[in-house]
Amino acid sequence: MPRVTRGVTARRRRKATRKLAKGFVGGRGVYRQARATAEKGLTYAYRDRKQRKRDLRGLWVVRINAGARLVGLSYSQLINGLKKANVEIDRKILADLALRDPKAFASVAALARGATA
Repeated sequence: MPRVTRGVTARRRRKATRKLAKGFVGGRGVYRQARATAEKGLTYAYRDRKQRKRDLRGLWVVRINAGARLVGLSYSQLINGLKKANVEIDRKILADLALRDPKAFASVAALARGATA
């Protein structure tokens, strides 16, 4: 059986790890540090993909609340009214309406107000 040398495989693996750590400051060209930094970076990336969704939903709620207050409703009254009126607009679209088209948002709020009365 021929002898297997692992130089090519190891070099490829290390090269890939160094590529992940490209652009990082300090002695990250050293494989050990590059590997630790790249692993941590990938961990943060995975975590923050989930966190971005939470952050955006919070931003949408703040924008909807601000728009609702301008038309004389609270956020919870608006959402409750929309549910009772069977209006299925998600928070992302509502927030965009509140920000870019206040007249359309006011008409949606009027639907919500009518459903709660």
